[in-house]
Amino acid sequence: MTETRIPAEETTTMAEVRAGVDSIDRALSVLIGERFRFMDAAARIKPERELVRDEARKAQVIENARVNAVANGFSPDAAAALWELLVETSIAYELVKFDQR
Repeated sequence: MTETRIPAEETTTMAEVRAGVDSIDRALSVLIGERFRFMDAAARIKPERELVRDEARKAQVIENARVNAVANGFSPDAAAALWELLVETSIAYELVKFDQR
């Protein structure tokens, strides 16, 4: 189900701002859940634990986040900081999943 929300530029109250943020957070949660299911797959597919951490791939993902941020009109530095945390959390999660197999 797609939620209808007032565009940020049209909000006039903090209640509308908070409702918009909450709506976006719900959508992000769905996407992050899907991303972590790919981490489950990676842990299942990778033949060796040492392959979980891939610094070149991490750098590529963070650079992609920077480029996407610029394309979507927000700070590439903020995106890089968020994706740094996301990738490190994903690596930690994947290591746990790898060890559980």
